[in-house]
Amino acid sequence: MSHSDNKKLTRREERQQALDFLFERLFRDDTVSDQYADAADARDVAAGKYAGQLINGVGEHLTEIDGIISDNLKGWKLNRISRVALVLLRIAVYEIRYVDNVPDGAAINEAVELAKIYSTAEDASFINGVLGAVVRTAPAADAAPAPDESGSTNM
Repeated sequence: MSHSDNKKLTRREERQQALDFLFERLFRDDTVSDQYADAADARDVAAGKYAGQLINGVGEHLTEIDGIISDNLKGWKLNRISRVALVLLRIAVYEIRYVDNVPDGAAINEAVELAKIYSTAEDASFINGVLGAVVRTAPAADAAPAPDESGSTNM
């Protein structure tokens, strides 16, 4: 299927693109730009704008994202998680921590739904639990309510 007809991709389709790209990235040693070019040639699909934001954002913040995931694993190590689950966790943690216009619940739900498609029900449940812990343990600045129009917070 070609998206060269300028059809606007849904956020889920863009997350799927990011999942494909970041999963493939685990097995490649070349540059991100080389991988973009190869993906466009092989699939006749250019990455959507949001997919690019996810791909680049996860890459830029990978060490911090993996630390956040590791801090919220109960009895697991990062290298024991399935690669699909790891990539979905990375995307969702990036969205939770760095994308202001995606509610935490939406990031979690999308990761769980994509896990049901590309992985197992067990991975989906695992991802839900880890991401729930990520949200619950977010620094206070991330969890603070936004000020209302008068500038005060409603607590």
